Amino acid sequence: MSKPIRLLLADDHRHAREGMRTIVSAVPEFVVAGEASSGEEALAMTDKLEPDLILMDINMPGMGGLEAVKAIKSAHPTVKIIMVTVSDDVSHLFEALKKGAQGYLLKNLNPSAWRDYLRAVALDEAPLNPELAMSILREFADRGNKSVNAAKEKNSDAGGLTPREKEILQEVARGNTNREVAVSLGLSEHTVKNHLKNILQKLHLDNRVQLTRYAYERGMVETE
Repeated sequence: MSKPIRLLLADDHRHAREGMRTIVSAVPEFVVAGEASSGEEALAMTDKLEPDLILMDINMPGMGGLEAVKAIKSAHPTVKIIMVTVSDDVSHLFEALKKGAQGYLLKNLNPSAWRDYLRAVALDEAPLNPELAMSILREFADRGNKSVNAAKEKNSDAGGLTPREKEILQEVARGNTNREVAVSLGLSEHTVKNHLKNILQKLHLDNRVQLTRYAYERGMVETE
């Protein structure tokens, strides 16, 4: 990646922002463009700085992380947002993903895991955490999502996908990486990437999280 990836750090605790800055500054291709201490400030800073990627604390006073995600994605649909949280609370993360977040990071993860995940997000290759993927499936079931059963009947021609594309979509929805999908289906990573590009275009979606939601909402992946 020749062009630097510009980040905005949003957290109401200064020491938390300092910690995030320390982690991301160790990656040559990352540049911290700015910091925000509230959802309102994050929205204003996004308007001003137009960052590529935002690290957003899910709990902030005033306009919280969830509200900020919705507002930012509405005004800046291409910006990538990663929620930063102390716990993998499914209900909050579920709402963040529905509002357009690309994924989440736990604050207690080691720095190398943070950097690896953020690189993957920047390349549109970050998988959805498998545990969260299954939790979201259960969330749909618990809420009695009525559209799932009806959608299952239309699964055969969902989005005009080919049988191979449906297989890849299902693998992605289970939280598998491109490499894991390739191994599972006996394909090369390059072929998987090409298929994913075609799937995104056919479904008019932007990223893996949206693909995952698409598969869940249409009953293409079953809970265990």
